[in-house]
Amino acid sequence: MRSLLLFLFALCPSLFLPAVALAKEGAAPPNIVFILADDFGYGDLGCMGCTDISTPNIDRLASEGVKFTDFYSNAPVCTPARTGFMTGRWQQRCGLEYAFGYTAEQSRRVNGQWVNEPDIHALGLPLTETTIADRLKAAGYATGAFGKWHLGFKDEFNPTKRGFDEYFGELLGHADYYKHAYYDGTYALRDGLKPVKRDGYFTDLVNERAVKFIRDHKAAPFFLYVPHLAVHGPFQPPDAPETPMVTKESMHHGSRAIYKAMVERIDLGVGQMLAELEKHGLTDNTLVVFSSDNGGERYSRNLPLFHHKATVWEGGIRVPCLMRWPAKLPKGKVTSQMAITMDLHTTFLAAAGVTTPAPKPLDGINLLPLLAADAKPIERSFFWRIDRSNRQQHAIRHGKWKYINDGNTMDLLFNLETDISEHTDLGYQHPDILQDLKTELKAWEAEMDASEREVWVR
Repeated sequence: MRSLLLFLFALCPSLFLPAVALAKEGAAPPNIVFILADDFGYGDLGCMGCTDISTPNIDRLASEGVKFTDFYSNAPVCTPARTGFMTGRWQQRCGLEYAFGYTAEQSRRVNGQWVNEPDIHALGLPLTETTIADRLKAAGYATGAFGKWHLGFKDEFNPTKRGFDEYFGELLGHADYYKHAYYDGTYALRDGLKPVKRDGYFTDLVNERAVKFIRDHKAAPFFLYVPHLAVHGPFQPPDAPETPMVTKESMHHGSRAIYKAMVERIDLGVGQMLAELEKHGLTDNTLVVFSSDNGGERYSRNLPLFHHKATVWEGGIRVPCLMRWPAKLPKGKVTSQMAITMDLHTTFLAAAGVTTPAPKPLDGINLLPLLAADAKPIERSFFWRIDRSNRQQHAIRHGKWKYINDGNTMDLLFNLETDISEHTDLGYQHPDILQDLKTELKAWEAEMDASEREVWVR
């Protein structure tokens, strides 16, 4: 392998150059902006059929770029989905299968045995994992993250320790949008490592910092990660600073009208970011992606999907995804190509010209060749599981077929090409397909469970 790498370097050294070096040769690396909403419904955008929420700025990404119909989250809840993006790998490989917080079942490996970890703030994305920000920063990118982190509360897990030059946001899974604290009083707002006091609605503060980052780094390639807390609970509307502090009891109080206002404030920020890119002549060579960390929750519109967040039914894992890069991607394309959160990691590296081998093999793929104007979708297999003491769900999708077992009750098979809402079980008609999917899922789970992980959150 060493001899092969030396030969390739001698033959074509540009393959191993970072993005800035490639830019000097005339191949300017793109800026990358990834806007990740939280608990956003599959059907909550105008371009996805929504009629009661106005999202003109996000919809622009679809009309001027590519819209996915079959894009999936790595997981039906937050932390593992973000882990999939950050590492480009199945989150099960490093043990983060569920969201950090009071309901997490978490443990550490001690002398070969799993030992319960009672501190809900003790764990984070393992330090042995290399993040997308680590790799883009090494390639000469300015890196900034603004919003909800949820990959570790302690300083050692802070975004500024995981490859980001700048960070402003809330470290926990959710917090009061005005008081910036968890309902138990834990203060979540940070500017880098420093706890800071800021007045204002959290979504607005995130939008302002994201726009400032574009302005400050307009002369160099940058990676801007904007993981919004919205539209995760607590359901608090913008422009209402007198809203009472969230409590455990009021955490989920809200309405579709409040949800609508929260979504539209995300859209406003997207418009501000797009305008800043245009102002500095960066539109053509900036890859902008919008998606959600998992399916929508109680006030969202997941139609035509069944169920919601925290399940492996389509409503919990299929999410909107829009991708615009005028210099490289077709305009107004709608693709049924199956894709998943961790693919964005690999895609962003490819767009940036980062070709050095990953420290650990990536599970995601580069989507860019599959989005060309004449590209046809390829078949792939995706897997999901919830492996908790009070809930067991397992699923696999391969091509048009999806197998699901919810609670070890029965085996179900759906043809998503004709039954996107998962209404009609076809397992009795296609027992061979059902068995093949069960076998493939079992093999994937065995591979994940053989991983050398030191923590386990489920």
